Amino acid sequence: RAARGPLVMEVNASPGLEGIEKTTGVDIAGRMIQWIERHATPEFCLKIGG
Repeated sequence: RAARGPLVMEVNASPGLEGIEKTTGVDIAGRMIQWIERHATPEFCLKIGG
């Protein structure tokens, strides 16, 4: 985060988190899953198919 707000570090069709996790020491993938588990509700789930 910069003084003016969040910055985009990389745009990648097949991103990997190994580099940034190693550099920061933060389990980013784990934090993403925790956030999804806390915030995912039926109202926000997409219905796929018929």
